[in-house]
Amino acid sequence: MAKDNKKTGVSGKNPIREAAARTLKLESEAVAKLIDYIDEGFVSAANAILRCKGRLVVTGIGKSANIAQKIVATLNSTGQPALFMHAADAIHGDLGMVQKNDLVLIISKSGDSPEIKFLVPLVRSMGHTIIGMVSNTAGFLAQKSDFVLRTTVEREACPINLAPTSSTTAQLAMGDALAVALMEHRGFSSRDFARVHPGGALGKKLYVRMRDLIAPKSKTSVKESTPFKETIVAISAGRAGAVAVVKGDKVVGIITDGDVRRTLQQRAALDGLRAADVMTRTPRTIDEDALAVDGFQVMEAHSISQLIVTRENAFRGIVHLHDILREGIF
Repeated sequence: MAKDNKKTGVSGKNPIREAAARTLKLESEAVAKLIDYIDEGFVSAANAILRCKGRLVVTGIGKSANIAQKIVATLNSTGQPALFMHAADAIHGDLGMVQKNDLVLIISKSGDSPEIKFLVPLVRSMGHTIIGMVSNTAGFLAQKSDFVLRTTVEREACPINLAPTSSTTAQLAMGDALAVALMEHRGFSSRDFARVHPGGALGKKLYVRMRDLIAPKSKTSVKESTPFKETIVAISAGRAGAVAVVKGDKVVGIITDGDVRRTLQQRAALDGLRAADVMTRTPRTIDEDALAVDGFQVMEAHSISQLIVTRENAFRGIVHLHDILREGIF
């Protein structure tokens, strides 16, 4: 215990913990203050982007450039075409990536760095609208921008008030606020999100449907009059651990491996036994257009491993829990 006190001080306070907590407090206060800056300038900037027939080119220098890259990624994934351009590279040829109908969002804390002062007049001479995301509203960028997204912070979380911390956190949060505002105004839906996020578990949750998981062998079904022994063969052939019982093409029941085991335990004689004698009536079903994640939730809610898939109440196949898990959705 004495050894720990030497590291943390007599009071038992931990300087590492205190520094981390102080940083988060300062940065959270900086983000909370941004609410006051969601003003008419913000609304006008958002409307200009919504009217834009081109892309939103986002640029910055230093740490602001890193934030610009993340904002571009968020915008692209939420329905706003965006492109990152490093401010230093822009004045050495990359400015050519800015096309006729594009808007330019320039991010800078001071708005007075040499690269920004050099870039702004060039963008202006090309006839592009400039949105400035800036902390210093008296700086060059703020004065030369058509619209200003204010990200003023009182101080950095850095103890010497130099390393970009609170300021870059504020920039990131303001970028998210802008992206979400644009997203909601456009009515960007989960279907739209899936279209631009087709890979990985996230994308699969949003676009893989129950019909995509139906294996050909799982379409096996039996009639109510099918002998029990033939029903067992049908379950094995379907490889879904269950078989649907149909009347015409409508589902009237399901027989699972568990039903078979219980029947074998309870009945000594199987002759004359039919599917209708063993099946569970009114089984859980789901439409083939339903998302696989919805199917998983039905299985989880009712503690079942198989789910019958239908189209307009007609039997389409059986999906097993393992089919969903194998797809990598969870």
